[in-house]
Amino acid sequence: MRLAKYLAHGGVASRRKAEEIIAKGVVTVGGEVVVDPARDVDDGDDVRVNGAPVGAESPEVWAVNKPAGVVSTAREPGERRAVVELVDSKARLYPVGRLDADSTGLLLLTNDGALANRLTHPRYEVPKTYRARLAKAPRERELARLRGGVALDDGPTAPAQVKKVGDREIEIVLREGRNRQVRRMVEAVGNRVVALKRVRFGPLELGGLAEGKSRRLSASELKELHAAGEARAGSEGGPSRPPH
Repeated sequence: MRLAKYLAHGGVASRRKAEEIIAKGVVTVGGEVVVDPARDVDDGDDVRVNGAPVGAESPEVWAVNKPAGVVSTAREPGERRAVVELVDSKARLYPVGRLDADSTGLLLLTNDGALANRLTHPRYEVPKTYRARLAKAPRERELARLRGGVALDDGPTAPAQVKKVGDREIEIVLREGRNRQVRRMVEAVGNRVVALKRVRFGPLELGGLAEGKSRRLSASELKELHAAGEARAGSEGGPSRPPH
């Protein structure tokens, strides 16, 4: 198994982040520093990160209802709480994608790097559903522009599913995951998001999970998540290597 994949399976970080960690020269195999993420290792090798041994963990996936002010990181050097603090697990978990600090709702945490990649990589187009409360009631032409995709400073967005669910509230489904994308899209059509909540990630719904609480996913939910991450790839001949 390649070293980066081994670290991901060991719950250290996603495979992409594991490659960055390896490049920093803090990973050793058998006491020797290794900076090649493609180095082959197996369960019999002594693999360490900053001197701490890495071993295979049983895969875990947790759902969290993230409150505002909590950051979507595994560790937070400042005063704000990190989302991993909301989960009662000894596994080395990290977020699957992100919600900005001001946003709330469904966030997944896992130590399964392969699954995290499939759920977040744009190639697989796993849908994420948000409820956004706007500063003013949206006009139909604004909704139509959101549905067709809007121009942002990092390029045009893909078409989105958008429906009005209240006087100043919309539901929007995205299949890509740019930084603060919903907020930026709404601003691009002349409005502003005042509150944003993710209510669904692929087949998984937030449901009645209380704010600030977490729960470990069931076997059936895990099966559905894996299927969601494989459906698009299966229809196009399998995954490609991430562009980063």
